[in-house]
Amino acid sequence: MHRRMNPREQRRMMQRMGMNMDAVPDVEQVIIKTSRKEITIEQPEVAILEMQGQKIFQIIGGKVSEKAPERTATSASKLVVAEADVQLVADQTGKSVEEARKVLEECDGDLAKAILLLQS
Repeated sequence: MHRRMNPREQRRMMQRMGMNMDAVPDVEQVIIKTSRKEITIEQPEVAILEMQGQKIFQIIGGKVSEKAPERTATSASKLVVAEADVQLVADQTGKSVEEARKVLEECDGDLAKAILLLQS
């Protein structure tokens, strides 16, 4: 027979294992943005689990809706690419820094995609 642990015992056991979990109070909305869609979760319960220096966010319940992201003038503006990324792509492909920067901007900063495009 297996006995249920009460929340207090669960917290103690988690702390002994180096884990800490706290609820985030008064969450109204969680928005997850991807390149293709925006997921909105209204009135969810959110908890943060800290384990080995990492934070894990747990989102429970709520009304979920999805939509395509809105393109505004600011999001359509030119992406600022880090100089270290530009140099890395240039070094990996043997192309000029200018060519590397141009392709990185076209690839929204995706290093692997830029390198593959410049190598083909």
